[in-house]
Parts: sequence; C-alpha cells; structure tokens
Amino acid sequence: METGQTVTPIPQWNIVVIAAIAAGIQFGWALQLSLLTPYVQTLGVPHVWAAFIWLCGPISGLVVQPIVGYSSDRCTSRIGRRRPFIAAGACFVAIAVFMIGFAKDIGHRSGDSLQNPTKPRAVAIFVTGFWILDVANNMLQGPCRAFLADLSSNDHKRMRIANAWFSFFMAVGNVLGYAAGSFSGLHKLLPFTQTTACDVYCANLKTCFIIDIVFLLSITITAITTVKETPITRKEAGDEEDNEGRSSGRAFFAELVMAFKTLKKPMWLLLLVTCLNWMAWFPFLLYDTDWMGAEVYGGKVKGSASQQKLYDEGVRAGALGLMINSIVLAFASLGLEPVSRLIGGVKNMWGVVNLILAACLAGTVWVTKVAVAWRGEHGPQILTSPPTSIKTSALALFGLLGIPLA
Repeated sequence: METGQTVTPIPQWNIVVIAAIAAGIQFGWALQLSLLTPYVQTLGVPHVWAAFIWLCGPISGLVVQPIVGYSSDRCTSRIGRRRPFIAAGACFVAIAVFMIGFAKDIGHRSGDSLQNPTKPRAVAIFVTGFWILDVANNMLQGPCRAFLADLSSNDHKRMRIANAWFSFFMAVGNVLGYAAGSFSGLHKLLPFTQTTACDVYCANLKTCFIIDIVFLLSITITAITTVKETPITRKEAGDEEDNEGRSSGRAFFAELVMAFKTLKKPMWLLLLVTCLNWMAWFPFLLYDTDWMGAEVYGGKVKGSASQQKLYDEGVRAGALGLMINSIVLAFASLGLEPVSRLIGGVKNMWGVVNLILAACLAGTVWVTKVAVAWRGEHGPQILTSPPTSIKTSALALFGLLGIPLA
C-alpha cells in the first residue's frame, strides 16, 4: 500500500480506533481457524478435501489485496480513499458469515436430505460463502493498514506504534473468537439457532458468527464515522502516478513483475524464508483443532456417539489452546520492539522466532506419538480424554507458538 499523501499528525486515539477494526476481522478469522475444518466435515466433505477449500485464503491474498491496494491508493471518493473499501469489506464479511453459519439450514430447505451424510447444497453455499469471506477479509484488512499509515503521516515511529496496536487488536479478536469457539453452551443465548438441520455444534458455530457480524459492523461503523479522512482529487491521483513513473492505464501486475525483476539477492532470500515460514504455518492453522480432536483426544467426526463427543471435546480444547496462543500473541506484540533491542536487533529476533516455530511444530509430532502410545497401552477402544500431562503439553505448544506468530 502506498502512502504518498502527506497528512497532518492527528491524535493517537484515531489510530487506536482504526486499529480496533483488526479485532473484528480477527474474531471471524479465529472462528474460521478453530471451527470450520471440523464443521466442513459434518457437511460430508472428506477430511482430505478440506484443505482445498482453504486455498481461497492464499489465492485471495495474492490477487485481491494488491488490486484493492492499487485501487484504494487512487480512489477519489468524497469520503476518502480508504473508508469506502473498509465499509464495503465489512458488509461483504457480514454476508459471507451469514451464508456459512446458515449453510445447513439453507441446504436443507433447498432439498438436502438429513439422512444423507453428504449435503451438496449446503456444501455449495458454504464454499461460496467461505470464498467471499476470505476475499472480503483481504479487502478489509489492506485498506485498514494503509489508513493507519496515512494517519501516521509518514512518521516511522508512529507507524511502528500503529502496527503494534493493530497486532494487539488482532490478538484481542483472536482471544474473543477462540473463547467463543471453546464454549459449548453459547447457542443457549440464541435458542433459534438450533434447528432440525443444525445440531448443537452447528448452532454454536451459527451463534458465534452472528456475534461476529454484530461485533465487526459495530466497530467498523464507529471507526469510519469518528475518524475523518481527507479525500484526494483526480489531479492528485494522476500526479502521484506520474511521480512514480506510471501511466494510468498500466496494469498493476506488470508493475509487480517489474518490481520482482529489480529485487536484490538479500530480498529474494528474505522472501524465500517467509514463503517457507508460511508453508509451515498453514498446516497448523488449518488443522490445529482437528489435530486435538482426532490425534490427541482420539475422537472421530463420523464415529460412534462417544467418539464424536470425544472429538468435539478435543476441538474445544484446541480452541482453548488458540485462545492461550492469542494471549501470548498480545503480550508478545507489545514487547517485540524492546526485546529485539536487547538481543541485537530485528534480524536476530526474526531468526530466533523462526527457530521457536520449527521446534514447536516438531513438538506436535512428539505429542501425537505420546497420545497414541497412551491409547495403545489402555486398549484401542478407550474413549476418555488423554491424561493431564498430554493435554498440558499440547496447550503449551499452542502458547509458545504465539511468540513467532507475533
């Protein structure tokens, strides 16, 4: 995102209010990461295919954010260049979340059989809503960060503070989202969410998403109505393009290719390590609660009633682990700058946290083997949760991973 426009410094609370939108964004992400991989299996989508649904996240991030960023930088709307995208993104998030939460009900009313384990109409609605949600989240998050940069008036110290607040509110949203996902009785707040097609687990997820809609829209409306933005004129947008050596008709992706051609070796190495870093992160982010339910607790999505109950218990424990992860993330986000100075700079900090990430992900293999060995000692049919030592080890890994995530 570009921040060519010079803005007079504003009160710090404006930055805090805009950064607070991250809490609403991350509340929805937390629900996705903790509940949707198990939920999509209840629709009849095989476990192995669940990962393909999640491809929309990286794809939309690769395509949508640059396009939205390019368009936002040159938006000449009378209400500003960031706020229209923030408002539109929040509205699309609300629509997508409604589609996901009510997918089973809509699918049932459209003809899905309750007896059929695969519910094709519900799957189609869910996947459509899921892709819209990821596109909308990217459409919302990019302009929020750019708005923070604009409000920082090109002051690098204020930008670091703004990013710290953004990370802090992301952690707040994570804590709220994972706390909601770990509570099994949330549907009692909205009894109408439990229907013929939607069981208790589905009703809990639906209730979480309704809360997410209200939460996100409330924060976004407050932010875009209280923090004003100075619009740019068409001439200013054209001058900015000319100053950057661009023609208005030049395609964004052509510029992207040109930028890659001019990158030097250190930057290519940085991008390569970042790519490998996220290749490590995504399997954990997609399957963390499923890992707790299936591998650590030994439950099954489509097993007997006892196996399903054990799986659900593990998923809720995974959501608790993610909440712990977010608490660690919140404190780590605020402490990154002073700690990095103590250990010799940001580069050393980045290297240390990547090593922590590698060690923690390796630790998941160890916890899995210990849990499997424990079940083997007590018989393969044991249907009780693992001992405290195994659960504590798993939750400790969730907590430690909050440090590299920050």
